[in-house]
Amino acid sequence: MSDVHPPDSIQLQAWLRAAALQDAEAFRALYEATSARLYGFALRILVKPELAEEALQDGFVAIWHHAGSYQSQLAAPMTWMTTIVRNKAFDLLRAGGNGADISLEPFDSEVVEALRDPDATPIEALAISREAKALAYCMSALEGVHRQVVGLAFFHDLSHSEVAQRMALPIGTVKTWIRRSLGRLKTCLEKGGQP
Repeated sequence: MSDVHPPDSIQLQAWLRAAALQDAEAFRALYEATSARLYGFALRILVKPELAEEALQDGFVAIWHHAGSYQSQLAAPMTWMTTIVRNKAFDLLRAGGNGADISLEPFDSEVVEALRDPDATPIEALAISREAKALAYCMSALEGVHRQVVGLAFFHDLSHSEVAQRMALPIGTVKTWIRRSLGRLKTCLEKGGQP
């Protein structure tokens, strides 16, 4: 399938329903339609292609096994599948230790770039760079969904209710996750953002 015209949500839902009934052809179509995009997403988190491929494979195994649990009223198909692949990617980051080099900026480069001040002196730039790396490390240490909630709230400037709507979560859950995640980030940053 071409990336120019990705399948719509209705087609993806149909393939997921068929996959839930163990329809291998539908699952193959789902994979062909979405794997490139999901691989790219995993690669942004993991940096290393072999780790992104592993996260993608693990993600599609989980999608095959849990297709029957997909609920269209809770999330769009791509959102649901992206969440699965993202969680597999973060599992690899946590389990791999040295396998995924966190110092190589697994955090969105746009976020790190936004922390740079073009008018900063070289000493200030070095301090900002250290702070950005510490923040990147601490963000990557958060659970996948918690990291996404914090990222949407603070780096995409969404309100708690907008985050809840985007993630199809209760607003109370979003507020709790943000509060707890900010506490973890504060503790991590106080340690200098070091493993």
